[in-house]
Amino acid sequence: MIDVAQCSTMQNQLLAVLSAKVQERISVHLERVFLHCGDVLHESGQPLHHIYFPADGIVSLICETREGGAAEVAIVGNEGLVGVELFMGGRTTTNRAIVRSECCVYRLPTDRLMAEFNCHGELMVQVLRYAQSLMTQMAQNAVCNRHHSITQRLCRRLIGSLDLCDDNRVDMTQELIANMLGVRRESITEVALKLQSVGAIAYRRGQIRVLNRAQLETSSCECYSVVRKETLRLQPYLTRTAVIGSTRSANALLFTRAATNWAPSASSSKKPLRSIGSSKQPASLKGRGVTSAVLVN
Repeated sequence: MIDVAQCSTMQNQLLAVLSAKVQERISVHLERVFLHCGDVLHESGQPLHHIYFPADGIVSLICETREGGAAEVAIVGNEGLVGVELFMGGRTTTNRAIVRSECCVYRLPTDRLMAEFNCHGELMVQVLRYAQSLMTQMAQNAVCNRHHSITQRLCRRLIGSLDLCDDNRVDMTQELIANMLGVRRESITEVALKLQSVGAIAYRRGQIRVLNRAQLETSSCECYSVVRKETLRLQPYLTRTAVIGSTRSANALLFTRAATNWAPSASSSKKPLRSIGSSKQPASLKGRGVTSAVLVN
């Protein structure tokens, strides 16, 4: 369950590093949305109507083929945003953004963010730095998928997930991991059993608990450290916490206008969200019981 009381815009570290003046300008337009695993923020080819700032959780950027194949090209957590393609000059993207764990995100209409971006101030600097960090991750993923073993890739993916979580648990089925890495499920099962046998992880019913991170780092490839090093160079404020996702106690300050307490009631939690990534509800969200809190000012 999402801890509503602790869900804050300041959990997103890109928003948190902005000055109070910039925060004040954009906070009045932020909308808090609570999402579940499997919800889609935007589809491939659809116009981007919102930019999403995760407060917690993980969002996968997935590319798919016409034959139904798919592979994960990057992951986004509370260190960045979803929808970076908007700043590159386009309003559509070729990937899908899929939520991988129950989370809270703050979304901002694209026109409002672009208005701030075009002021050529600190927000522009931070999002461009994040865009370079994300491109580094995508480029390294291409190298990793081509040259490294499934064991190395899985270990790297698990470590990356830990950096975006508040504990040592990763909620993913073996089938989901196989789809993200673009490999057979049987291959993931074999690797997971080996990692479990050496005490690196414990796997049960779609939940992976990391028991020995050092073991995973030893079994991983150099791609994790390459991406991590470049990310910290471009976003040095991420070093303020030992784990990227652990900002709930470190950043307790709330945006004055966008942090209104809200909790889903028994009735509202059953109502599907009318819109996530577009003016129409994506088919993948229908009947999923997604809830939203629209902050009206």
